[in-house]
Amino acid sequence: MEKTEYRLIGVMSGTSLDGVDLVFTTINFQSEPEFSIIAAETFPYSNEWRNKLSTAITLDPPELNKLDEEYTVYLAQVIRRFIQKYEIDLLDAICSHGHTVKHRPKQGITFQIGNIPNLAKLIDAPVVCDFRVQDVELGGQGAPLVPIGDRLLFNEYKYCINLGGFANVSMEKDSQRIAYDICAVNTVLNHFMRKLDKEYDEDGKLARTGDLDKDLLDKLNALQYFKKTPPKSLGIEWVNSEIIPLLEKNQKDIPAILKTFSIHAATQIANSLDDDPESKVLLTGGGTFNKFLIEEIKSRSSCDFVIPDKQLIDFKEALIFALLGVLKLRGEINVLSSVTGSKMDHSSGRVYEP
Repeated sequence: MEKTEYRLIGVMSGTSLDGVDLVFTTINFQSEPEFSIIAAETFPYSNEWRNKLSTAITLDPPELNKLDEEYTVYLAQVIRRFIQKYEIDLLDAICSHGHTVKHRPKQGITFQIGNIPNLAKLIDAPVVCDFRVQDVELGGQGAPLVPIGDRLLFNEYKYCINLGGFANVSMEKDSQRIAYDICAVNTVLNHFMRKLDKEYDEDGKLARTGDLDKDLLDKLNALQYFKKTPPKSLGIEWVNSEIIPLLEKNQKDIPAILKTFSIHAATQIANSLDDDPESKVLLTGGGTFNKFLIEEIKSRSSCDFVIPDKQLIDFKEALIFALLGVLKLRGEINVLSSVTGSKMDHSSGRVYEP
């Protein structure tokens, strides 16, 4: 009899460098896929690891390979701590995204550290990982990957938006799943908060006090990326080359930068939606806790915005990487060409046995 229920751990590290998100979930395929989250936790990065990851893009290949090995050991330690803490057994797989260091799909490059075979040996469990590379080899953007989960697990919403390091949106259009990165969010906001020795702007309070710089807002909204049609995706390289220099060149104080950039992000997010009050929008990701950002988005769209419980806000992406992994194990499609622009739908990822 075909196996229908799986016990999985999903592992995600995002560009906002908050930490490693882990979800222990069961996913049942008896009819439409159904999930249950049993345990979930974020293991924050130390300052040392945050510095290593934020500068990884500057490393030459030998140094990057060394970091890849170090990060794999670190990731295995985090996963083992999670397994021990929640007394998890009988796992079918650990499904891990790794941490993106380079993402330049036009040049055929996407690289996530922590996706080497040693990970399975260190944890002593099967691992499914490295989901982006095959898609780029097939001519795709390698991103976003979450929309397959939006289609299978959250199809009651017209739009699914994640507000993480970047904002991305996923929707059905003409019987196809369409998704793309909208704009940067926490990669930029957190960058400027760290200049004040804070990790993030709680509730968007500091942004709320700033002065809007209309000229800077116009420059941000005029960036070429926002004129492109999907499929399209963003990486930290784009933030470092297009956004940070533009914000720093204007020499505004940090509250003004935060307010102006938050309004820019809200504008771009609203532009990606229709204006129908019947359209339900699922909002997840750390940016959902930024009350100022959410108010600005809602003021620009009459859609019905739904903010779920904190667990789903924080761990939806890790949950969906568990789904991507189990779809790979089942030999089913987990990456959609309509989303990434690759030559075909495909079942992506590498499977490592301990």
